[in-house]
Amino acid sequence: MELKGTPADHGYYMPPEWNLHSRCWIAWPERPDNWRDNGVHAQRVFSRVATAISRFEPVTICASSAQWKNARSHLPEHIRVVEMSMNDSWLRDTGPTFVVKNNLSNKEKLGSKIAGIDWNFNGYGGVDEGCYEDWSLDLLIARKILEIENAPRFPHSMILEGGSVHVDGEGTCLTTEECLLNKNRNPGLSKAQIEDELKAYLGVKKVIWLPHGLFGDDDTNGHIDNMCCFVRPGVVLLSWTDDKSDPQYERSAEALSVLSSEVDAEGRKLEIIKLHVPGPLYLTEEEANGVEQGDGKPRIAGTRLAASYVNFYIANRAIITPQFGDKKWDDEAVRVLSLAFPDYEIVTIEGAREIVLGGGNIHCITQQQPA
Repeated sequence: MELKGTPADHGYYMPPEWNLHSRCWIAWPERPDNWRDNGVHAQRVFSRVATAISRFEPVTICASSAQWKNARSHLPEHIRVVEMSMNDSWLRDTGPTFVVKNNLSNKEKLGSKIAGIDWNFNGYGGVDEGCYEDWSLDLLIARKILEIENAPRFPHSMILEGGSVHVDGEGTCLTTEECLLNKNRNPGLSKAQIEDELKAYLGVKKVIWLPHGLFGDDDTNGHIDNMCCFVRPGVVLLSWTDDKSDPQYERSAEALSVLSSEVDAEGRKLEIIKLHVPGPLYLTEEEANGVEQGDGKPRIAGTRLAASYVNFYIANRAIITPQFGDKKWDDEAVRVLSLAFPDYEIVTIEGAREIVLGGGNIHCITQQQPA
């Protein structure tokens, strides 16, 4: 069912990721011009992520008709696998952004407490600058998921990927200018107009703009979910490096400056927790050679990988976090996350480098459905 008007008009807002989930959605990787060796390595890690999350909340995997049987064979029986066509497997960006309605009146109680925003999508920048040339199947994913769940749909013409925004549930949204103000997304909209749309659709009152995302995150033009996220209202985690010669240092320092000078929608000064990036890590010759030539973005040996520990998933009472084989910073990330989320189990996913090779990480491949 398509709803007219904006989510805010109907009393909906985007809840924070730490609110209770009824389900997590993940898409199955297969595209050979993005996932090396026909996706077999990525599929193992996606299975690991899905299995870990399924300890804490139900999981649904979306797989193409060609891959449904393969996906089903990789996954425990309690994980639901549904057939769905798609161009690639970044469900954070192509799936619906779920919104919820609180404080229902008696008249409204027969209505839906949950709905979804179906943003427009252009393959991360269109034919000239995007990650692939055909995204026609991705445009239908949000609608299909909402139909499966019998949830109302708010269509939107503005191009936006779910990984480009993060909310605290109390009126504040984090995003980056590098992505949302990029000329390859919504060149006809001003910063103020985009901010108005975020307020109307996410139910936020304030948008905090960081200048840039993570260094090397060219596939998404600097999504916020690789750079900074809320831990809880008033507290954020920021990708950081102590190495002043690292190009990431300047980006982290400018983000720190913005966050230090801002207050959230409730007027709170932000507590900023630094979470050191791994590496730096680079694409190897073997990894690059495993990717087929196609219309996907070329994967060139020696390219720096956009690896970040901020790109984790908050499941029901668990933090599902990537590990990159860099023992020093892998261990440090677990320590920092344990302190940031003292009431959560920290679940590490070994081999998460395989997801980074495709252009994202655990947060990018997951989409939470609120309870």
